[in-house]
Amino acid sequence: MSCSASSTRRGRLQKLGAPGVWLGVAALFAAMDLAVKTLVEARLEEGQSVDLGVLDIQLGYNTGVAFSIGSGLPPWVVVVLTGAITAAVAGYVWRQASKPNQRLSLLGLSAVLGGAAGNFIDRLDGAGVVDYFHTGWFPTFNVADVLITVGTIVLAIAAVMADSQESEHEDVGENDQDPKNHPSVSKPSEQVSTPSSTQCRN
Repeated sequence: MSCSASSTRRGRLQKLGAPGVWLGVAALFAAMDLAVKTLVEARLEEGQSVDLGVLDIQLGYNTGVAFSIGSGLPPWVVVVLTGAITAAVAGYVWRQASKPNQRLSLLGLSAVLGGAAGNFIDRLDGAGVVDYFHTGWFPTFNVADVLITVGTIVLAIAAVMADSQESEHEDVGENDQDPKNHPSVSKPSEQVSTPSSTQCRN
């Protein structure tokens, strides 16, 4: 590989870790969530459902946070709380994006941020968040909730992988410092000198 090709690849990887890129990914996730919510509201009346076998598409409104948690809280409290959480996640994405080798964790963070932003924007009208995935045995949820859940799982996987790599690096460092892993070098006093073939005879 030429030096120019290698530098180009490094440049692309650096751009991939730019804060704007990952915030853009989160914005795409949020837009996808809002588009599905708009489609469901346009096609279904509240309480109407479409049977998909494993689950139903049933329009409902959640005044709480993810999976109907906190539905009894005043709307303004939920808006302030979710707004603060969304802003905190966005700030964390911005900071993490400047660090190397964070692509997997940034993907998870972008999913979490996109889901949080989608639900936050949706609840600003005061009607609550649009939910539509209905199982009958679990709180009705939406794409944003799926993004938050999957993003959290990806973050956990990234953390485990990072700990594993750190442990491997520590083991390599300990092995390098262990004298047993280095070839022994004879001391000068132990070296046997042999007469040179060019040495003059007595």
